[in-house]
Amino acid sequence: MKFFADTADIADIKDLAETGLIDGVTTNPSLIHKSGRDFIEVTKEICGIVDGPVSAEVVALDHETMMKEADKLRKIADNVCIKVPLTLDGLKTCRALTDDGTMVNVTLCFSANQALLAAKAGATFVSPFVGRHDDNGFDGMKLIDDIRLIYDNYDFDTEILVASVRHATHVLEAAKIGADVMTAPPKVIRGLVNHVLTDKGIEGFLKDWQSTGQSIL
Repeated sequence: MKFFADTADIADIKDLAETGLIDGVTTNPSLIHKSGRDFIEVTKEICGIVDGPVSAEVVALDHETMMKEADKLRKIADNVCIKVPLTLDGLKTCRALTDDGTMVNVTLCFSANQALLAAKAGATFVSPFVGRHDDNGFDGMKLIDDIRLIYDNYDFDTEILVASVRHATHVLEAAKIGADVMTAPPKVIRGLVNHVLTDKGIEGFLKDWQSTGQSIL
């Protein structure tokens, strides 16, 4: 499963990229606002840090303006992935862009039927929001399970990009189901390494090592 960092914070992206753990980055207008930086400028910088897809979202709601925004965004770098909303105009834009060789991430997916439409529109990625789904009384991981089944039934190439990931259990369940990608805040990605027994094991090993009086260096 590929890991994308869901952030526009350059320091976090650089740090995670150095670990070799992330395969791409997702941004959205809210994350850009939080960064306090120019949209084009920060997107270009992110594209220079990671080799994988960097999602940059259009903000228009009509197809014609979406295409104009997408044309500007995809000129930033070759690894820009245009993010469009799951609306009819968004799907129309998705088809036009993918037919032209541009990666597209169809976002704000909350049902398996929506995901089916995104695949038929040729989306590179579809982003079902599991955390927000849970917040509204639904089962976010059941949504991922349903989409996986449908995509496998028809051998769609669209990759399932699990979004709105809140905690390690979301990551685990997405991996068990067979999601292609998950995108999460840096804090969640870093938190996957934590386990109380790992900490205790390190503590015990270090204590025993110090008692030997030896040094590797």
